[in-house]
Amino acid sequence: MAQVKGAKVSSEENPNPSTVIIEMARSSTALSPPAPSWFTPKRLLVIFCVINLINYVDRGAIASNGVNGSRRTCSKSGTCTFGSGIQGDFNLSNFEDGVLSSAFMVGLLVACPIFASLAKSVNPFRLIGVGLSVWTVAVVGCGFSFNFWTITICRMLVGVGEASFISLAAPFIDDNAPVAKKTLWLGIFYMCIPTGYALGYVYGGLIGGHFNWRFAFYGEAILMLPFAVLGFVMKPLQLKGFAPAESKKALMSIETAALEVQDAGVSVVKGSMKSSKSNCAFIDLKQFSRFVIDMKVLLLEKVYVVNVLGYIAYNFVIGAYSYWGPKAGYNIYNMSNADMIFGGVTIVCGIVGTIAGGYVLDFINSTISNAFKLLSAVTFVGAIFCFSAFCFKNMYAFLAFFAIGELLVFATQAPVNYVCLHCVKPSLRPISMAMSTVAIHIFGDVPSSPLVGVLQDHIDNWRSTALILTSILFPAAVIWFTGIFLHGVDRFNEESEHPQETTADRSNTTPLLNGKAAGAAETLAEP
Repeated sequence: MAQVKGAKVSSEENPNPSTVIIEMARSSTALSPPAPSWFTPKRLLVIFCVINLINYVDRGAIASNGVNGSRRTCSKSGTCTFGSGIQGDFNLSNFEDGVLSSAFMVGLLVACPIFASLAKSVNPFRLIGVGLSVWTVAVVGCGFSFNFWTITICRMLVGVGEASFISLAAPFIDDNAPVAKKTLWLGIFYMCIPTGYALGYVYGGLIGGHFNWRFAFYGEAILMLPFAVLGFVMKPLQLKGFAPAESKKALMSIETAALEVQDAGVSVVKGSMKSSKSNCAFIDLKQFSRFVIDMKVLLLEKVYVVNVLGYIAYNFVIGAYSYWGPKAGYNIYNMSNADMIFGGVTIVCGIVGTIAGGYVLDFINSTISNAFKLLSAVTFVGAIFCFSAFCFKNMYAFLAFFAIGELLVFATQAPVNYVCLHCVKPSLRPISMAMSTVAIHIFGDVPSSPLVGVLQDHIDNWRSTALILTSILFPAAVIWFTGIFLHGVDRFNEESEHPQETTADRSNTTPLLNGKAAGAAETLAEP
């Protein structure tokens, strides 16, 4: 029997009924021009940006003074205050408060590699839908929490929900972005990180100040719910470097139909179907073995390792800034509205800096070497401005220098992720992004928040704490500088692990939501 995938069947060579059915089905699914759809690459970028924004609004909100609040205090005379927000309601120490900020990372670290591996056998958009559904339920649970442990567990589940999106969103954007604007599109996507944090400060301050900190979580869940549903109903896209799961499913159904009109070759087709089903098992030994092989490839890629090491040092500082920034500003400069000030500065600098970083890299030519040059330069100069800012006693001088420093350090977001995506083969991009996320969190902002809390508890001086923290940006710049001399190779166009991909398979990479071709394929795939 002629092969169903990767071979063009000739009616002269094999003029039997099953061949006719397969050829007709392929013609209807692969050769028919798709109908126009509203779901274009630009709208894909917008949807992913909004989801990313909501994710980081949540992180900013829990760090805001309105939601996070302040701990209970007692004066020497015996007068005690009840405190406010989560820290006040649950009577948390600074260390416990720092642990709470990083709790969601536990779920994130465990789930990221799992989702990245499952993307090879399960539809990526369905994985995103599952993740966002878990995120929505977990955020609601945060609002209903009644002590430190219940809210900590819910924050862990928030991390599980966020893992699928973090692992898969950037590769999708990289596939669908115009060639000349790839880094700019990544910059727009990662712009949502500082912008989301900043909006979270403002959002948490407003909701916590006028209502109750619990309502901030309920509002986030309402905003995310439509996107969780969309993850289950939108027409799935296919990542570059992977054999399309939908086309496999459709062709398998075609084979089943062919069996009804052909007696010969029944055992061969059934064996093929059983093999396909066994390969799609949720977690099996073969997937684990493949994960180990992929990890070995990543760890042997010097460009990837150096890039991630610099990213870890960078994220150690940014993570602590994002959580302790408003509180440090309030204590050092007596900012009565620290949430609003830090939020406003971060929004402006985050938007301008992140987009500028992507634009500049596209302008000077998007190469891995140029990316390292940009990373090291902006991080080093940005560290000088941020360090100098905390040396000033005047609040306005601090804000001016800190704003310039933030603008520069945020310019790293697009280049650093460009390197992660392009220093590996296309089929390794999800696991590359997942393990990068795991590394920068488990060695970066997960320990940084509680460690800064311990440091502050020990020295009791927010200015000194901020200066010690900021100095870690200098090693990050040095690490990225060494990457310039590694002569990294862009592997984006290297052959995928499925070189036998057919024209029908490649047609599935088009982002269409309601195309007729997609509808025909889904109809054929139905049992």
